[in-house]
Amino acid sequence: MGEAPAFCNGNLQKEFANGNSLKSRRGGETATVVGDKTYVIEGSDVESTPLGVRIFDKSTAQWVHPVVLGTKPSACKGHSAVLLNEDRILIIKKGASPDDCTWFLELDTQYVRDQKTMRGGNTEVVAWSKGVRGKAEKPVVISGPSGVGKGTLISKLMDEYPSLFGFSVSHTTRAPRGMEKDGKHYHFTEKSVMEKEIKDGKFLEYASVHGNLYGTSIEAVEVVADEGKRCILDIDVQGARSVRGSPVEAIFVFICPPSMAELEKRLRARGTETEEQILKRLQNARAELEQGILSGLFDHILYNDKLEECYQRLKKLLGLDGSVGAAPKPVSRGIDLPVDHSVSKLDNKIIIDCGTPELEKASKNLIVLDVSCLNGGAPGRTRGLDLYAIDSFSDGLKEIR
Repeated sequence: MGEAPAFCNGNLQKEFANGNSLKSRRGGETATVVGDKTYVIEGSDVESTPLGVRIFDKSTAQWVHPVVLGTKPSACKGHSAVLLNEDRILIIKKGASPDDCTWFLELDTQYVRDQKTMRGGNTEVVAWSKGVRGKAEKPVVISGPSGVGKGTLISKLMDEYPSLFGFSVSHTTRAPRGMEKDGKHYHFTEKSVMEKEIKDGKFLEYASVHGNLYGTSIEAVEVVADEGKRCILDIDVQGARSVRGSPVEAIFVFICPPSMAELEKRLRARGTETEEQILKRLQNARAELEQGILSGLFDHILYNDKLEECYQRLKKLLGLDGSVGAAPKPVSRGIDLPVDHSVSKLDNKIIIDCGTPELEKASKNLIVLDVSCLNGGAPGRTRGLDLYAIDSFSDGLKEIR
């Protein structure tokens, strides 16, 4: 039998029964009760050590060390924990940088449930996700057979709107070639590492090509969104189907040739493939066209008869008005909080008190963190956080946006 936590009795147990999160007696820890389970998040004084997680199961009186997925938050000078809807805990790190302040520990989200099922259903699983202010534009998935001109359309889009769109960097298990650089051309990784990350649900899509794995990670797409840009994914129909089945919401566009005869003409005009390769590409194209048009997988189907007309239709469905060089909206990744603050919860709003009660009439700085419109989550970011400051005076509250 495991030893029950010393802080799970008496008055503290009553607090836990109300779903509150409190600093434990062991220092640098918080404990949050959800049903029969107490989730203890452990702090650390060592910078390189991430926050730890353990669970006390009241029904078995046992400590459980769960499988912890996602990117783990680094150590901090302390943290506050607030339970949200019994499926995740909001963590506010004290003294952390603005882009590292808010995190979520997911307890019972769809991603966590899927990972539990993959492990047989009896393994405890939790997952970390970084909290980010605001929402990101939906990624754009563009598919179509080889030679249809999707690469040219994407290049035109990137040239006209370089500050609005970005490519995710794919992963591969093959070795770098020539002047290829890790993180620029590909993320080069070991096969065993990529296989584990695929199992952990960290990839939107992947495929095995000539014994090597290639794929698009959720993190690679999130990095583009962190820059305030919309991610473009140039992938085949199989990859698009994988993205459609993932937690990521995207816009799916399929590019068609005006006819198979025109597609064959374009492939031959390249002069880069043998006759055997051209026939193989045409065979694959017929299958892709059937899947792309009839599957219902894609939101939009564009016929690339005249390139400029097709490009204008692509711009229109993406909501672009033709202006050149529009700047992306700034992305704020977190909030800047002092080490000494207290936290409370009111409906879907987290009240962070950064003031000091030295004088009755002294103003107290409050930060309101709105969590009513969260989206995304592990293994990517949790977006949709909103916050604003309030000055609290004896004669009322004044909101400061």
